[in-house]
Amino acid sequence: MVQVLVRFNNLDQALKALKKKMQREGIFRVMKMKRHFEKPSEARVRKADESIRRRRKLRRKYWE
Repeated sequence: MVQVLVRFNNLDQALKALKKKMQREGIFRVMKMKRHFEKPSEARVRKADESIRRRRKLRRKYWE
């Protein structure tokens, strides 16, 4: 649940903060993926690729 406080009726700042929080939590990515049906085999391949990407990123972070 994403929550943003609006201070001094500044909606522009609140909207910017909301977009940033949604981006950080990956909500936009999930919404984009939900636009069309993903076959179970495609989901397995995507999850495996994401896992490999995460491991490579961690390896770069800690070993360099």
